[in-house]
This record gives sequence, C-alpha cells and structure tokens, in this order.
Amino acid sequence: MNKGFVRILLGLLFYGVLSTISAQSVETTMVNTGKRPVVLVTNKETPEKGINKLRLKCDVIFPENHPATRDEILELAGQVDGIMWVGHMLLNGEVLDRGGSRLKAISTMSAGMDYVDIDEFRKRKFPLGYTPIVLNDAVADSAIGLMIAAGRRFHEGRLAIDQSQWTGGPQWMLGQDIKGSTVGIIGMGGIGQTIARRLKGFEIGQLLYTGRRPKPEAEALGAKMVPQAELLQESDYIFIAVPLTNETHHLINESALAKMKRTAVLVNVARGDIVDQKALVAALKNGTIFAAGLDVTTPEPLPADDELLSLPNAVVIPHLGSATVQTRDNMAEIAALNVLAGIAGTPMFSPYPY
Repeated sequence: MNKGFVRILLGLLFYGVLSTISAQSVETTMVNTGKRPVVLVTNKETPEKGINKLRLKCDVIFPENHPATRDEILELAGQVDGIMWVGHMLLNGEVLDRGGSRLKAISTMSAGMDYVDIDEFRKRKFPLGYTPIVLNDAVADSAIGLMIAAGRRFHEGRLAIDQSQWTGGPQWMLGQDIKGSTVGIIGMGGIGQTIARRLKGFEIGQLLYTGRRPKPEAEALGAKMVPQAELLQESDYIFIAVPLTNETHHLINESALAKMKRTAVLVNVARGDIVDQKALVAALKNGTIFAAGLDVTTPEPLPADDELLSLPNAVVIPHLGSATVQTRDNMAEIAALNVLAGIAGTPMFSPYPY
C-alpha cells in the first residue's frame, strides 16, 4: 500500500479519535466546573467548521471590531478558557499575562509561527497548537502557479494587453522553460517536499535543496543537498519554503541575488522578510534576475503605491497560499481540536514542538 496513503489514513483515524476524546474531556471539565468553557476566536471570519466544532462543547465569543484591535483581544483574554488565534498579530507573554490562571490553551490557525514568542510559551510550558501539514498541498499549488506565471511573463503579458501593446511576433514576450531546468528549494520541510512532488510532472532536469542536514525524504524525491551558494548559482527556478527566523531574515539579500542567473526566477511562499525586498526590487529592475513570483511581501498588506507592484516582472498575490475552502476549513477544525484538548488537559492534535 502507498506509504503516503497510509500516513493520511492514520492521520484521519487519529483526528477522529482525538476529536471524540477532546469532546469527552471537555464534558468532564464542564461537570467539574459546573459551566461550559468559553473560547475566544480572534477573527469573526473564521470558517464555520472550526467554530461549530467549538460550539458543541464551549461558548464562543468574538471581538466586537473587525479586524479586532489588540486592546480588545487583551481585554477578552482574561474572560476565556481558550483562544483560537486567527491572524498574525503578535502573540506573546502579554496575552498570557492577561489570560491569567483561567486561560488554559491557545492554538493558532497557521503553520508559520514567526509572530509568536515561542520562548515565552516554552518558559511557561503553556499549551500551544498550530496547523501545519494540512496546508502543504494548497501552498505548493500556489508556488507552482507563481513559478509558471513569473517564468512565462503572465503579468507582463496582461499589462501589454491593458496598454494596447499586444504586438505578437516570434521574439515577443519569451519566457523560461521548466522542462529540463534546474530547480532549487530553500527549505525542504513539508511544503518544500510537496513542491518537489509537484515538480515531478514537469520533467525538470535537476532538483537541489539546502538544509542543516540531509533529508531521506528529499533524497527519495531525487533531490540533491548542496550549499546555498551552489543552489543560487545553478538554479533556474528557486523556491523559498523555509520558516522565518533570526537566521533566515533577509537570507535572500543583495549578495544572494547577485549569485543567481540572469534568467533565474525566484518564488517566495514563506514569509516576506526572508527576502530583502529593496534588494529584490533593484535586482528585478536592473536584470540581475529574470522574474519573481511572490505570495508574501513586506509589509502585508502591501501599499498600492509600493514600487514592487510597478514592476512587470514581479507577479505578486496577497498571501493566498493556503486560501482554499477545504484547506481553511481543515485548519480551523484542527485549531479548534487543539483548543478543546488544551482546555481539557489532554494532548493537542497538533501541538507546537517547542
């Protein structure tokens, strides 16, 4: 039987079992306290599947404003037993302090945790959940879409139509091939590996990756681990799929961009601050690299007058990596299960490994 199918099957089985256990444990909590737990969901637009999962066993409250202010969330934190943290507002010790002894668990609805003070949660041993893995497919699909759009000059072509400059001709609007190309992935975690699996259908020539240590999963996908400098110099397409940390902040800077081929296409589906955006704009303007496809920017939202948006060889979308109905539903449900389990004092479905 296919190993991937087995992993999915076991995950779904565990998901169902944990859902039942969490619900039963919350019922026990209700019996012991004589009231239903209260959960704060920080964004009113959170998918109903997650909200309904919470409402089966808890009372759910939302901030009055949308988007919520930090003051609102801090005020409500002390009135609840758990929080589903939806969005990238700073999640730190201030929130835990305001939650006090009543607050038992928090789960984000994201895979990236760069906005969370992990050290503070670790120090307090506070139950923290997140929602990785379930979004890998959607983000990988977005990455492949950006690769094609940037490499084949879709945005520039649309601009030509808008400006009545559709001239045609055998040398007009030529892009870069994917078949036979060398592709580099910076960050061969779950999303990076999913991108690698997608690339198999494109008949690429070589797949490179960087990391702290070799990964058997990457080798099984035909990927070769190389130093970052070699990846930058050899790759026709470069994907960024690494978490944002102090080490990866501005990992792609002026020096890194200068190492790339003039025909290279850079795709970022991780976090905006991994790329020095000022240096990227310069590289795109002066032809240091061919094009970029970006799902993430600095800042977010990106102002409409930002110079990046004026470049014909920059394909920019507004952080849509996980934005499918099914993926966001699954993320909300997993976050809800995390909160329910944390309130009940049982293991979370997807605890953050701090």
